Amino acid sequence: MKKIFLTIATAALFTVNAFADGGKKSDGGTNVSYIALHGFTADFAEATDVNWTVTKNVQKATFTVDGVQKTAFYNLQGEFLGTTQRVDNKAIPAKALQQINNEYKGYAVGEVIVYQANTSINDAIEPTSYFVDLKNDKHEVLVRITQQANIEFFQQVK
Repeated sequence: MKKIFLTIATAALFTVNAFADGGKKSDGGTNVSYIALHGFTADFAEATDVNWTVTKNVQKATFTVDGVQKTAFYNLQGEFLGTTQRVDNKAIPAKALQQINNEYKGYAVGEVIVYQANTSINDAIEPTSYFVDLKNDKHEVLVRITQQANIEFFQQVK
């Protein structure tokens, strides 16, 4: 009887904690680590519409803050890696845009995503990078713009 009571009390505690935030955060039934959930809640207290995805390499929370959709990334140990968000192509540095126009003639700039890295766990990574989707009639590529506004090929998409 005592074990049943403890089991029910533990389940009730988890249920209360799950609904205490007003239902605005959810791990979507995935196995998000406690450390990632706790860190996310502390770092993004105003986040709404939170959806978690866990892969074999990363834990990812997609959410909205002040009307802007963002994604936060955590490694499997729960350490914060950084955030991404879509930005207007006007956010691309002028030098980089000129280099894109020279090196990728005939390509149109599509989606632009800015990545803000957590340099405290890896100081070798650049704090800010832009990823730009470039398309023409036959190909689609993803390039990375470095902090110094240099263009690097990142990935062939199509």
